[in-house]
Amino acid sequence: MPDSKHRSRRRDRGAIVGEALTLQAGAEPFPGYRLLHILGRGGYAEVWAAEHDGSQVALKFMRNRDPGIAAKEVRAIQSMREIRHPHLIRIDQVWSVHGFVVFSMEMAEGSLMDLLYAYHDEFGGPIPPEPLCRYMAQAAEAIDFLNARHHLIDGSRLGFQHGDIKPSNILVFGNTVKLADFGLAVPMSMSRVNRTPCGTVAFAAAEVFQGWLTDRSDQYSLAVSYCLLRGGSMPFKESPGSFNDAYTRPQPDLTMLPEAERPTIARALSPVPQDRWINCLAMVDTLARIHNVDLMDLTVVR
Repeated sequence: MPDSKHRSRRRDRGAIVGEALTLQAGAEPFPGYRLLHILGRGGYAEVWAAEHDGSQVALKFMRNRDPGIAAKEVRAIQSMREIRHPHLIRIDQVWSVHGFVVFSMEMAEGSLMDLLYAYHDEFGGPIPPEPLCRYMAQAAEAIDFLNARHHLIDGSRLGFQHGDIKPSNILVFGNTVKLADFGLAVPMSMSRVNRTPCGTVAFAAAEVFQGWLTDRSDQYSLAVSYCLLRGGSMPFKESPGSFNDAYTRPQPDLTMLPEAERPTIARALSPVPQDRWINCLAMVDTLARIHNVDLMDLTVVR
């Protein structure tokens, strides 16, 4: 992965203080875990490198002042711990403490968002098609595996919509990526469920704004992610700052992509979920064929 200079610009190494939990280098928020340095910070979470049993792990601290929401997030993450796939991040422990939901996971080198910044810093442009298609194929397999209604949970066969697919939630481990951040995952026993809008507005599927989640909502978010990673900009320039049921996704602007790629991504961004690709891998396979990228040695589930 190219060296990324943006990280030093984007990381604020201050501390945040919960009701009785201080996050700073050297702190031990839990027995046996010592914080080393902050890896990233968003509006509702911080990710720290920590030492545990002589090795490094990542600890994600998600702020949550609502105990009911915190309980839902813990249940979602606990369910995801039982689901194994080579391109799903391994979650080791989950805690709810002092206004935070906290979980420990494998330490990544960065995310696809970091990789995008690195390419801009070093090569002056977004990620080329060959490495991007290879990374996207791995992410697609993880999403399709998660979405398929074959997970046995409490006696029922369910699929899961991740609910927050975006480049910063696809983590890089050398030539491999793994999908992370399952706090918003929703179990699905049918193709469409009613759900209060949540996730990241800029990447959300059209139906999410109207209070629905479908079995192809994650695919939509992956297509938006592809636009940013491949073309360097978003297909919706005027996304609102927060979810608003009066907002309707307009026709996407796909001029950031080569013309040959646009019909593939346009299909994945259809406002009608049933008109999208049958799954994420079908979308990525089509993009790879455009660029003669062989995915056979990368894919795990065909």
